[in-house]
Amino acid sequence: MSPSLTVLETGLLTTIQDSGRPGRAALGVGPSGACDLASYRLANRLVGNTEDAPALEVTHGGLRVRADGDVVVATTGARCAGSWHHNAPTTIRSGDLLELGAPVNGLRTYVAVRGGFVVAPVLGSCATDTLSGLGPEVLALGDVLEVGTPGLPMPGVDLAPVPEPPAGVVQVQVTPGPRRDWFPDQAWRSLLGQTWTVTNDSNRVGLRLEGEALGRGRTDELPSEGLVRGALQVPPSGKPVLFLADHPVTGGYPVIAYVTDADVDRCAQVRPGQGLLLQESAGRG
Repeated sequence: MSPSLTVLETGLLTTIQDSGRPGRAALGVGPSGACDLASYRLANRLVGNTEDAPALEVTHGGLRVRADGDVVVATTGARCAGSWHHNAPTTIRSGDLLELGAPVNGLRTYVAVRGGFVVAPVLGSCATDTLSGLGPEVLALGDVLEVGTPGLPMPGVDLAPVPEPPAGVVQVQVTPGPRRDWFPDQAWRSLLGQTWTVTNDSNRVGLRLEGEALGRGRTDELPSEGLVRGALQVPPSGKPVLFLADHPVTGGYPVIAYVTDADVDRCAQVRPGQGLLLQESAGRG
């Protein structure tokens, strides 16, 4: 009989995620997948899975599960309070509990099990898309998560020395977007010259930013255009929205800039109330 995990508490939001469903925007299907792809992939590597194996994404801790059978697990991303071994593979014995308290810094914690979770894919992915509703249901009390059969050897790594998600103001790199010319230079300087605050309205779709509104140089109607992860779209309020994993595939407001891909992972760990400082990438070309 395969081992499994039984959900005793879900926390604020726990979903099953993988690397997403890229390349389906023409069908109206967004990519979804883990918000912090680097942390998600690291969790899988630590337990000897392929990088795209289904894992859990836990928002602000609170997950409590019981192991029904021995399992090897690893947590990455936001380090949760308690004595749990973070960024390291650890064996949980049958009957033992995995409990994730509130994270010290950061927002999202990834839980990978050796063998991955057995989940039926939807359109080629096991990712839960909270915007479209595609993929597995959000985890609920009493869910039983079946663990698959390992296919790769353990990597022989005791601990991954990766930095903790930052507290305080987070600096990220941006490049000009396709509608940069819809904004005067003053608006561009304002975008880069202030510290934006992440609001409580933020989620897996995107981060809503609070600060001095950006004025547009053009006010005419913009036909809907394709959107990608990392796009900074400016709605009529002048307050940018930074799109994350569950972003829509199109939007009708101008995209002033893009956050570089690696920094989108870092933005996925920024909590409401934290500051975000945008800096133009020196390597844009």
